[in-house]
Amino acid sequence: MPVTTIEEHEREVWPDPGAGSTNLVRRCTELRRKPLSDFTVEDLRIMLGQEIAVPVLLPRAVDILVREPLAEGDLYPGDLLRNVLRLPDAAWSNLHVRRERLADVLLALVAGAELRDRELRDQIVRFLAECDSVAG
Repeated sequence: MPVTTIEEHEREVWPDPGAGSTNLVRRCTELRRKPLSDFTVEDLRIMLGQEIAVPVLLPRAVDILVREPLAEGDLYPGDLLRNVLRLPDAAWSNLHVRRERLADVLLALVAGAELRDRELRDQIVRFLAECDSVAG
């Protein structure tokens, strides 16, 4: 039977959060049990922002971002990208090809005039510089 949830993939079941748990803890626990095929941009944004199940979720996020770099969860255009760019270099260790594909898309994005968010632009430039240093 194919792996369908993060819990199945990681073979680790988180206990139900207690009554005093934050909304974020409850949401992350729910998302670990949600079928991966049903994940939304917002679900990916939340989990990657918390660095939960990165090896499982980052490839999915990159596939979305290559098609739509400013894909939007519930916050603002580019919120998924912002969380992906914040991940440590180690998150990309087995994703060299996907990282290069994303870098190509982001290079075109910063070259265009449509990206007005200066902070996001700076994050992209740092990511591209890191990609260059890894490749070179």
